[in-house]
Amino acid sequence: MTIRTRASAGALLGALAALVAVTLPATPASAHPFGPPATARIDADGSHVTIEWHAAEDDWVALGQSLGAFENPATGKVETGLTGEQKLQRSPAIRDYLLERITVSQAGKRCPSRLDTLEQLLKQGARVSFECPTPVSDIAVTVSALTDLNTAYRTALTSDVAMTPSEVLFTHNDGTQQVRLAAGTGGGSGRPAAVGTVAAGTGIAAVAILAGVLVNKRRRNRRTA
Repeated sequence: MTIRTRASAGALLGALAALVAVTLPATPASAHPFGPPATARIDADGSHVTIEWHAAEDDWVALGQSLGAFENPATGKVETGLTGEQKLQRSPAIRDYLLERITVSQAGKRCPSRLDTLEQLLKQGARVSFECPTPVSDIAVTVSALTDLNTAYRTALTSDVAMTPSEVLFTHNDGTQQVRLAAGTGGGSGRPAAVGTVAAGTGIAAVAILAGVLVNKRRRNRRTA
């Protein structure tokens, strides 16, 4: 089922979280690994790498349940003033889990990472940023989220920059993959080099046109004088 608004998605996640808490234990059996795979998108600019990881609502529920992000009504009070999405966003265990299971390594060493805001988690996913020692080319990427709940989980990785291979599938047995990225050199501008070239060419053309207009205006002024 496609969730088209953040409000309906949050409401659904809250309802699912409550249902799971009441009816299911926090075990891998509560996960839903046999649907479409989770997805991730990787991007690089110089030595900076970002990975956005997206999972289905019921998979977020399973993950939150396994890490204690949701209260257990059998052992205590359930906070009803927060949606399931908000409970995931505020959970330190969720943040630690994502940083541990989504990593980038360069020359055999992990690149320092941070988890960016989890606002609009269901719509925008979890975004992890990495700062590697040198500009990125060949790196080892690990995406092993959810596979500890059920070995059938997998994540499909793609990129908006040139990547070899162009698509990568992470599984329980292949949680780390080697990829080659054509990282941008725009110093964080986020624009491909070709776009920058076109913009520069457009600027030069505009200057030439302006110069021509000024020359013609001066000629007309001289003739009038």
